[in-house]
Amino acid sequence: MVQSALSSLTLGYRPLWGRARRLAGIQLYVHEDPGTSADLAHFLRSVDEIWSRQAPPLLVSPQSRQVLCNLLEHAPQGSPWIEVRGDWLAQDEGIYALVQKAKARGLMLVWAGGLADVPDADAARCFASSLLSLPPEGASGIANSVRSGEVKVSLAVKAADKPQAAHFFASPPLNLLNGQMYEGLQSLALAQACLDDYEAAAVAGWPVADTIQAYRLQQPQPSRDALFRLMKAIDKEQSLDVMEEILGSDPVLAYRFLLYTNSAALGLRRGVDSLRRGLVMLGLGTLERWLADQLPHACVEQDLVPLRTQVVLRAKLAEELIEAGVSLDLQREMYLCSLFSQLDLMLHEPVANILRRTPLNERIFDAIVTRSGPYAAVLQMSQALEGCDPAPIRQLREQEGWEAEDLNRTLLRMLSALKLGMPQLQS
Repeated sequence: MVQSALSSLTLGYRPLWGRARRLAGIQLYVHEDPGTSADLAHFLRSVDEIWSRQAPPLLVSPQSRQVLCNLLEHAPQGSPWIEVRGDWLAQDEGIYALVQKAKARGLMLVWAGGLADVPDADAARCFASSLLSLPPEGASGIANSVRSGEVKVSLAVKAADKPQAAHFFASPPLNLLNGQMYEGLQSLALAQACLDDYEAAAVAGWPVADTIQAYRLQQPQPSRDALFRLMKAIDKEQSLDVMEEILGSDPVLAYRFLLYTNSAALGLRRGVDSLRRGLVMLGLGTLERWLADQLPHACVEQDLVPLRTQVVLRAKLAEELIEAGVSLDLQREMYLCSLFSQLDLMLHEPVANILRRTPLNERIFDAIVTRSGPYAAVLQMSQALEGCDPAPIRQLREQEGWEAEDLNRTLLRMLSALKLGMPQLQS
């Protein structure tokens, strides 16, 4: 029996955010496991079988030269976009030759490297876009100068449905480039500048810490988009499943809902420990009135959407990772566990204090606060898969007995089920 390529790889992911602060694509990190030689052509066929037409565009990011070379050599036209690290390209003429052949076959390639190291015009013609990083020492200064209108643009490349090859010019001054993708941005102001002022195709990852700092003085509120969608679902008499999904698409809204259903004012006889039970016990009329009360103070800050969406992605993954065959109630509980795992970031207080206000199962508290109990490993794995470091993924995989192929397929299925722009967060 031929071994699947997915059994020889460690995959991770990172969201790509567009100008509307919604999901514009997925970056998929690909590591070859030690002592293995994965069939990358088979890997691409597997991705093609799993990836849906409605899913966000996929950028495959090889984490070793060997994986990159295999992808460049074997990927057929129509494959996902492939990242090519600039330092590897500059150091290895063999990679440059493979890049030229891949470009000739119609592959969409993305050059990745520092803003100060972009290739010359001839090499740049091989690439449809670039994933640029900024030097840490210069990022804050660039962000400030961008906001004051002082930065000059060296390149104007507009994002389009069918991007053309970018032509880079390495002559100074070398500043922010229009229409490209940016990564590693630690400043919210810089992310705003890239997306709003320089029409970046996407920002890889989001400056979470700086975003939290920027909004620390604002009272946390549910998003207006989620409130509107839930009210619309009630008007259309949609199913309980739809309403539960919308309610669970915003961690702040879900938490507020549990607080309300367990409040003394309602006087319910038993504690409500799940969104579904709360919907059943509350009734649609009471729910609609409560939602209307939330609207005047609802959150409309678009810069908070990536933070909330990333939490939802983690919850979706955790729900899929829990052992197959468990009851739907346990899957919903795992989703809620992951959804609430970062409430401290959004509510600006210790997560243990937050969770103690609700009658949630101890399994949720233990997994989030003490990193113990039956949900802990699933929660930790859903967090580990969000990055490019394979070590914690492999450690948990070995510790908990996860098969690499099963884990990779679960991740790909979850990502493939997403919709471009994540419409579950839109009104």
